[in-house]
Amino acid sequence: MRFASCDYDKPHEECGVIGIWSPEPVDVAGMLQLGLFALQHRGQEAAGICVSNGQDLVIEKDLGLVAQVFDEARMARLRIPGANLGIGHTRYSTTGSNLRFNAQPLNVRSSKGILAIAHNGNFVNAKAIRQELLEHGAVFQTTNDTEVMINLIARYAKLNLVEATARSMRELQGGFAVVLMDRHTVLALRDGNGVRPLVIGRLPGGGWVFASEPPALTLVGAEFVRDVEPGELVWVEAGELRSLQVLEPRPTPCAFEWIYFARADSVLDSIGTHESRVRMGEVLAAEAPAEADLVVPVPDSGIGAAIGYSRASGIPFDYGLYKNPYAGRTFIQPTQELRDLKTKLKLAPTPAVRGKRVVMVDDSIVRGTTSGRIVQLLRDAGATEVHVRISSPPIKFPCYYGIDTAARKELVASTHSLEQIRELIGADSLAFLSEEGVKRAVGGPVCLACFNGRYPAGVPTEEAQKEALEQA
Repeated sequence: MRFASCDYDKPHEECGVIGIWSPEPVDVAGMLQLGLFALQHRGQEAAGICVSNGQDLVIEKDLGLVAQVFDEARMARLRIPGANLGIGHTRYSTTGSNLRFNAQPLNVRSSKGILAIAHNGNFVNAKAIRQELLEHGAVFQTTNDTEVMINLIARYAKLNLVEATARSMRELQGGFAVVLMDRHTVLALRDGNGVRPLVIGRLPGGGWVFASEPPALTLVGAEFVRDVEPGELVWVEAGELRSLQVLEPRPTPCAFEWIYFARADSVLDSIGTHESRVRMGEVLAAEAPAEADLVVPVPDSGIGAAIGYSRASGIPFDYGLYKNPYAGRTFIQPTQELRDLKTKLKLAPTPAVRGKRVVMVDDSIVRGTTSGRIVQLLRDAGATEVHVRISSPPIKFPCYYGIDTAARKELVASTHSLEQIRELIGADSLAFLSEEGVKRAVGGPVCLACFNGRYPAGVPTEEAQKEALEQA
């Protein structure tokens, strides 16, 4: 488990996965590239694609954004004659450092031929299984936990691919969504708690698509069919979708999918992202009213909650912060002066806040550093008061299921009281949405472990947790 020590004030995205199978040769590489564009928000450190035509299997991957990795030369190498299936991945590293050899898909030669895998999430017992596999002669080429699963599948030489994958699912713990392929088929699976999302789509020509979010289906021309159920393994066989319920379903999907991660146009487990965010704002307005003149979102993920807060409170909504669409990931070195410049590069206040009492609505606070800078931006632009409202509860615990939150000692809500956080960020008032408010807004069972420390899908060993803290 790795927790980044960089300066940020948001939980970082996990990863995005996509898999495609077509009954006829198609431009699989081009379709996967399009799908990854729709999933780019889930990871910006690395991207990869693997394709097959039933005989050859080709992988191209590297560090960078999808558009940077898949230039014309790489796409030409991926467009092998007769290709009809493949998988893709866009990565934000949680377990395993941000090195090229950790980029996915990963592949391995086994008794089942060449296998390739792309993974979103974390296996909390990966370290123990890795050690066991090493003792039995397995060779690991990366430092991420995805390779543990593919080696586990490869170990079951006497089982077919579906049976070996199901056996591996029963041995692994944590929150995960996986797409897996050999030369002939694509499989997709989800952990028993359904912590990480995965959806199924149907192509017009009879093919199948598996992806982290529905917008990826839309972009490749597939029609949404349904979500992969928690604990379910699905695969394509003779052109038909097959299913095996491997693990008992105990649905607790990650609340942060609706709070922050998923695209606003996504619908996950039949729950709309934008609608949930609006409801979060409405509940937040009821739980934490403020006397103010203007509701201002921190773009982009604070927009839905700000709309809801405005509707429920009757306080007018306006864009008091402009987000520079060209700023991207800045990678500025973490000196205090340059951190401040980084915030100003990404966000600028608008004249709408001048002379106004402002309710600033954001989705979360991790360390409090960025929130404090944004509050100051609004004050410098003439806001007379800044009341901060957060559409999630205080983050007090690290996530072990694929979100790169800070170590607990670096989470401001774990070490500071509400009043201390308010003073730290310089707000006139501060309030967070309650856990019950999140449940009401989402309308279904959710994982709230980063808020309350109750982990539904298991935790790493004490040794692994200590190692994570030491590396933070």
